[in-house]
Amino acid sequence: MSPNGQAHLERVLPDITTLPRPVYARVEALHQPSWVREHAHPWVQLSFATRGVLGVRTRQGSYLAPPQRAIWVPPGLMHSVVTTERTQMRSLYLRPGAVPALEAAAGAEDAKGAARCRVLGVTPLVRELIRAVTRLPVEYDEAGPDGRLVAVLLDQLGMLQEVRFSLPLPADERLAAVSAELEANPDDQRTLTELAGGAGLSARTMTRLFLRDTGLSFRAWRRRLRLLKSLNGLEAGESVTKVALDCGYNSTSAFIAAFRREFGATPREAMQAQPSAGQDPAQ
Repeated sequence: MSPNGQAHLERVLPDITTLPRPVYARVEALHQPSWVREHAHPWVQLSFATRGVLGVRTRQGSYLAPPQRAIWVPPGLMHSVVTTERTQMRSLYLRPGAVPALEAAAGAEDAKGAARCRVLGVTPLVRELIRAVTRLPVEYDEAGPDGRLVAVLLDQLGMLQEVRFSLPLPADERLAAVSAELEANPDDQRTLTELAGGAGLSARTMTRLFLRDTGLSFRAWRRRLRLLKSLNGLEAGESVTKVALDCGYNSTSAFIAAFRREFGATPREAMQAQPSAGQDPAQ
């Protein structure tokens, strides 16, 4: 059972304590929803979704990678992993220091000084490099062509741009309870005043605390939550109208407009990079 109470197959982590090379690659084809309980490891993890939606959750936030995006997890950060049905993913374990630009950004951009995950847009070149690196032997020749290929991949990873498929989570226990309710029911139509009252807060106090804990106003946080919740349905091929209603929007046009403002693309454009049925570009 996953942390959100839904039925997921629990996966077991690989039994390794050190990386045999600067980059260690894993390939996974998951045919049903799955999750990995909260854990941490001494290396960087980059998980790339070629199909399905990959989710990483920490105590600070929730991060989602629809197809052709990746999630960067810093070393030592406690996190759990959830995947949807029929997820195709590639995980790269990287020795700390392998991609200095991303490691510095992940550690320096958190307002409280803590390391954080990042969702990255994967370029076609990086996608093909990941595909090639996952085919290398575990103990590839670092001084030969394989090592040079890995070096190119690491250089290219450092140039990937962050995308906004992430949601900061409030630390205040009262706000955490509200956010959990809304995550479970994104179509909840209660107002800020009603939600605050249920948590024993005034609307003004709840607004102030949300901004303090997440850096977002409650309205902006709720909008992003609803839009992120739409990714699973969109990737599964559900109609935009159904997805919009399930996420609390009263009209398809309002949903599409909000999605475009938040992510810079329409729902169709955001999902168009996914492979066609039966195809996995990182095979």
